[in-house]
Amino acid sequence: MQFLKGLFWFLIAVLVAAFVFGNWNEITHVHLWNDLVADVKVPILVTVCFLAGLLPTLVYQHAIRWRLRQRLAAAERSLAVVRETVAVAEPAPAPEPAAPTPRSDENDAPPLLTPGAA
Repeated sequence: MQFLKGLFWFLIAVLVAAFVFGNWNEITHVHLWNDLVADVKVPILVTVCFLAGLLPTLVYQHAIRWRLRQRLAAAERSLAVVRETVAVAEPAPAPEPAAPTPRSDENDAPPLLTPGAA
């Protein structure tokens, strides 16, 4: 699985490099405001736009994961406290002595097979 993951990232890097080499000489005019115009190369513009969309999403995802880890740790701590209080409050009940079984006498039960029937 690690090999496939590495292969995937290698293919993505090759595609990005092909895009950069193919579009490096093209310049885009970005009109900012009034008469201010920025001349930006296409790969840089695409990279900035990609990061502008990716970074807030990554920050949000990491914040959610951190908050869920904190909640899970708090729940585990409270569960440990509850287990300790239950273990201290309720000692294990002593097992009840087993009732003696009545001993059957061998002469009380009729034989299963009669001696001449076999």
